[in-house]
Amino acid sequence: MFIGLRKTWWRRNRPYSMQHGSHFIINIHSLYNRLIFFLNKYKGYAKAYSLYLRSRIHKRCYFGPFTGEFGHLLGHNLPFIAHLYSKGVKVEFCGLDIHKPFFVDESGNSNVYSYTEVRDFFNESAPNCNRAEEPDDVKAITSGFKSLAQKSTFPYWDNKDEQYYFYAFRWWVNFNRFNKVYDLSKVYRTKSENSAVIFPRKWNSNSPFEKQLENNGEQWNYFEIANTISPYFDKVYVIGHPVFSDINFNSFGNVEVHLTQNNNVILEKCSNSKLIITPHSGAVYLGEYTNCQVLIIYKGGRVIGEIEITNKFKRKLGNKYPFQYAYTLNEIQNFAKQYEAIRD
Repeated sequence: MFIGLRKTWWRRNRPYSMQHGSHFIINIHSLYNRLIFFLNKYKGYAKAYSLYLRSRIHKRCYFGPFTGEFGHLLGHNLPFIAHLYSKGVKVEFCGLDIHKPFFVDESGNSNVYSYTEVRDFFNESAPNCNRAEEPDDVKAITSGFKSLAQKSTFPYWDNKDEQYYFYAFRWWVNFNRFNKVYDLSKVYRTKSENSAVIFPRKWNSNSPFEKQLENNGEQWNYFEIANTISPYFDKVYVIGHPVFSDINFNSFGNVEVHLTQNNNVILEKCSNSKLIITPHSGAVYLGEYTNCQVLIIYKGGRVIGEIEITNKFKRKLGNKYPFQYAYTLNEIQNFAKQYEAIRD
């Protein structure tokens, strides 16, 4: 009787695709792919736990090379390295020389034991996620670092495997709260002023257009934005890396343009300011590092692609300043006007 009931239940409740033979193979293939994905993901978790335990035991490890996107630096790699530093682990790091100003604690001390620098080559090759196509001279340095790390008896955090990095490492760090953010405004603030910064982000033309449009929105007119908010601040700084900035105007009035590869300048301007205005890009994490409110601007609708994922990572970095949002030039102006009234 039990067997008969079980057969009846199965006939009624089996998946649609199994009731129709033409879909059966497709569903099995999909199920297989999902199974492989989760196996690889948890295999990645196991790998990360092993490396972490060994790093804590040895009190030393290698990490890198990291030549990826700004958001992946601030959202995942830097906070994990800062966490290791806070636990007394000496990290031998390899990465871009322009990122070095971020690798300090609140007293200005380096949070890595050594820093193997490579030049900024983003005008030759745009980063994608955690890496970029490296020119030969850069590859010679990163390959040398990798060879040294592989021969060492110390653990080696090699995140060049994009599948492991994207689907396992960064989620593993977030889940375990193995991240720490130092308030870098204690190092880089030179004065407290009534100012705002704007990141005039230019989107990567090599990215799939639909994905870019969904996540980042359409391109803004940054002259209009700077001109619109300028009455509400003593200074408006338009800042960013030259390769990733969309700007065709010079300084005017109380608006100063500072496109630079020097992140000391970027950190100083953000630390001195009251507000950071940026599209949905890596700069959204800067507020927690520089003790500053972030306004995310999005043009082209009111649904920002993957913003919830960004929020999940951001909340583990800190929640001093939850993201604020504006979708039109008028909303940006209203926020600046209201922020002028409520800020210190």
